[in-house]
Amino acid sequence: MKKFFTLCSLLFVGLVASEAQEINRPQPSPKCEFTQEVGLSKVSVEYSRPSVRGREIFGGLVPFGEMWRTGANASTKIEFSDDVEFGGKKVPAGKYALYTIPNKDKWTIILHKNLTYWGTGGTQYKIEEDAARVDVGAGATKELVESFTIAIENLKVDGADLVLKWANTQVSVPLKVNTDEQMEKQIQAFMNPKPNYRPYYNAASYYHETGKNLSQALAWVDEALKINKGFWISHLKAKIQLDLKDYKGAIETATISMEAAREANNSDYVALNEKLIAKAKAKK
Repeated sequence: MKKFFTLCSLLFVGLVASEAQEINRPQPSPKCEFTQEVGLSKVSVEYSRPSVRGREIFGGLVPFGEMWRTGANASTKIEFSDDVEFGGKKVPAGKYALYTIPNKDKWTIILHKNLTYWGTGGTQYKIEEDAARVDVGAGATKELVESFTIAIENLKVDGADLVLKWANTQVSVPLKVNTDEQMEKQIQAFMNPKPNYRPYYNAASYYHETGKNLSQALAWVDEALKINKGFWISHLKAKIQLDLKDYKGAIETATISMEAAREANNSDYVALNEKLIAKAKAKK
């Protein structure tokens, strides 16, 4: 009898254990997460990716004029590490649910503060919890997009486009980040007390790339060269001089950079300086 109860107990434990186990199977709308740097800020997205599978999507599976969860399963989430402009509207740093109202020629894109809804929240949804609503035009994709896709495209130092595409439809929302303000804070912090060459070099490089203030960029690169005579620093100075139309100075500085690069066996910078010298000579 004791053996019988022991056997029954073992069978019961085995049955419970087998019922507790689940088979992990592929999801029809798999989850996707990504983070993209935009300037000095980060944009993170979490969403599920349904597929077309031969169905009519917009105006069919996703009705026109009705709120859509912008994916599948739980609401799509988007997070900004810093304050942004979302379609021209200021939005504080933070995490938001991303909803949309598709129409044939225009979509409404919504950032919503409540992150708890499964789908759109139905009757629980409160419009006063919206952080932003923007209207954007809807366009056609070049080819069929089988799986719903969210991407950050057209990256610039101060912005990018949030792009949604599925089936034959694509919409995008411009994002703008305050890179200038972030850079200025860093520059001021590093310039006092007197730094090594890198902050001067990085500040000069940023001002040159953005065309912000070439005279200030030249002053900073000169400070960097007082600390470090690196050929990459003198090459930056030559580029700034070229853009300031100081062609004689650009040729002289690029020649110094080229000779130093040649001594360092850096053929890339030798070639870059040769091109810059030729360009400056053509403009003299």
